[in-house]
Amino acid sequence: MSNVNQLIWFRQDLRVRDHAALWHASQQGPCIGLIILSPEQWKMHHDAPIKINFYLRQLQQLKKELEQLNIPLIIQVIPYWKDIADYIGELCTQLNIENVYSNIEIGVNELKRDKTVQDFLNQQGKELFLFHDRTIFPLCSIRNQSQQPYQVFGAFKKACYSKLDLSGLPQCYPIPEKQSSYPASFSKINSLTLEDIEAFFDPSVSKEQQDLWPAGENFALEQLDIFIKDHLSDYKLERDFPNVRGTSQLSPYLNIGILSIRQCLQALFRAEHGNFHLTNEGQQTWLDELIWREFYQHILFDFPHVSKHIPFKKDTQKIKWNHNPEHLIAWQTGQTGIPIIDAGMRQLLKTGWMHNRVRMITAMFLCKNLLIDWRVGERWFMEHLIDGDLAANNGGWQWCASTGTDAVPYFRIFNPIAQSKKFDPNGDYIRQWVEELAHLDNKAIHEPYSTKTNIQLNYPKPIVDLKETRLKAIETFKSI
Repeated sequence: MSNVNQLIWFRQDLRVRDHAALWHASQQGPCIGLIILSPEQWKMHHDAPIKINFYLRQLQQLKKELEQLNIPLIIQVIPYWKDIADYIGELCTQLNIENVYSNIEIGVNELKRDKTVQDFLNQQGKELFLFHDRTIFPLCSIRNQSQQPYQVFGAFKKACYSKLDLSGLPQCYPIPEKQSSYPASFSKINSLTLEDIEAFFDPSVSKEQQDLWPAGENFALEQLDIFIKDHLSDYKLERDFPNVRGTSQLSPYLNIGILSIRQCLQALFRAEHGNFHLTNEGQQTWLDELIWREFYQHILFDFPHVSKHIPFKKDTQKIKWNHNPEHLIAWQTGQTGIPIIDAGMRQLLKTGWMHNRVRMITAMFLCKNLLIDWRVGERWFMEHLIDGDLAANNGGWQWCASTGTDAVPYFRIFNPIAQSKKFDPNGDYIRQWVEELAHLDNKAIHEPYSTKTNIQLNYPKPIVDLKETRLKAIETFKSI
């Protein structure tokens, strides 16, 4: 056995199946895993307690999975990323580490952190090997004829389809073979135990919320298979209806890397034996949604200013947003008097998740009807979503606010009542989350105060007039 070890630095990739860095490290010799918990960075990035809870629960699962491979996992707390390089450098000396392996993270702060670690290791004659693992295609590999990044989704999607046609689907990495034994030097290292991790769980996250999102690779893969088998064929028809399970609900698992994007693609084309061959509308529609995710990941990397509270369309910084704390609190707590809005916001608070159609409706209501800065809503979602992902969340909010790349035109403003009637026609979704309206008939539930008979409802009246605020929003955007 070699007397040197390889270090795998896990981040948002908490799995052993189809893990690029893990597999490459395992080909070079005995491996040791590393997880660094940075609570102060979580706060700075507004990570939701339910998301952190989910991450820690999966971390416990990962430790057990690695033990099956005889790969020890060091769990260390380093509050701020600026201190990581020193720690990893010292660890490499203690454990006789040859090189460090990890998967690329695309945020500005993450890239800066990794560059610092890389430079530090280079001074020791070691490398930080980084692998593309979070996206279908390597960063910088999807370019237009001028070798510039795409800014329009349609053109980006076409380029992705062409690449898949030409190169086929990316293959999944196998699970590494079991190591013969634990590296001997590991016993000298201080590491958190599974019991120690419990101290980081936020008590505000209930058992009921945790039970909605079980951790574990096996569970995630089972849910992927169920979605492909039972829901994919109807995905195009059902994905916009929040009262039915028409979406995969796999976003939390993709976000922290319990599931990989390659696994999703392989499952999507399993019936075609892994060949890129579209056979039905549901398949194509879900692929397009995965490519939307891809698009926003590449945008975040190619246009890093979007992660610095700066809109993609920089001229939209001139918009004069409202500062109305009462309206904001009503939106945050699901008390706007617009049932579909309140249902979505209450679902978010209760479960840590919200249906994508309702995310668009609630976001556009905040940005356009309330004319409140999209960045306020972006932060609120990050503070409460179990699947809070900077690229997707920022991209979605800027789309709704008409400040982003390939965003909805500023004059196209969803009418939440019309959206409610179209996508929750019987009011089942509203009844589930706005219980005080559950007794209303299918028509009245969308606009409770449209008839005099509902005057005594224990439910707020609409905080704004939708028609008036729509016109005001159009004038505001037109003036910049």
